[in-house]
Amino acid sequence: MSEWELIKSHWKDNWKQNEHSLHKKQRLHRKNGKSINHIDIIGKKQDTTTNGDRSELTYQLYMKLFIKDQDNFYHEELVEQRIATIESDKLIADKEILFQTVLKPEKIEVDQNPVRFAYDRRAAVQYAERWWNDANPAYRVFEDNDCTNYISQCLRAGGAPMHGASNRSKGWWYQNNNWSYSWSVANALRWYLSGATSGLKGTEISDPENLLPGDVICYDFQGDGRWDHNTIVVAKDSQNMPLVNAHTNNSRHRYWAYEDSAAWTPDCNYRFFRIGEEDRAKD
Repeated sequence: MSEWELIKSHWKDNWKQNEHSLHKKQRLHRKNGKSINHIDIIGKKQDTTTNGDRSELTYQLYMKLFIKDQDNFYHEELVEQRIATIESDKLIADKEILFQTVLKPEKIEVDQNPVRFAYDRRAAVQYAERWWNDANPAYRVFEDNDCTNYISQCLRAGGAPMHGASNRSKGWWYQNNNWSYSWSVANALRWYLSGATSGLKGTEISDPENLLPGDVICYDFQGDGRWDHNTIVVAKDSQNMPLVNAHTNNSRHRYWAYEDSAAWTPDCNYRFFRIGEEDRAKD
């Protein structure tokens, strides 16, 4: 049996017996009164390295879940990068690849440009849906950590004004294959949104159910003060909770809390941001 056939056999016959993010996802949906009625799984081989009788094969796993949410149904989609270790024709390990987060820059200067804009939430969400598992060639792709770059593109599609070029520590901008820290670094965008007083800014709210499609959630998975990840709200479920899209581990219509993620810990902190000048948050 080939290496790839071993992996396919593992997923076909054995995955239910081993701990996997899908099991966490099943528990998360069950806790929220939902159920997974059907799962489609497709694997795509990417690269193989061999040393003697030991091989490591990297591959991409695409999963599409059909979710029953009370009287409604929706699809959740996600992509995992995984690595399998095969020795003497036996699969001895298979795990998700966790990408390193980008370290926070020393200082971010927020945008004090007195530009007002009407945030087009529909356009931001349409962009998020179009590019959730693809890369817009107009922008650079950050292979190991693309989450904030993707969120910035969505915000820009919604009409958010850029300002500060070409100082990477100032403002929020992308220009001529160069960009600000706040455009591409999760920690920088989090502090930029809370610090800006005009242009692109975020009004912090306390409850996720008050978020609207087009708003942003920031995640500090370890609870250590370093913000690791950002998502954009694209829909709401039957309990008015956000469903989000994201890059790095690409996902669509994922439940906002991320408790099914390998990066999540019980110490995780969240920040919920209402985007735009209009619709000031009311808790």
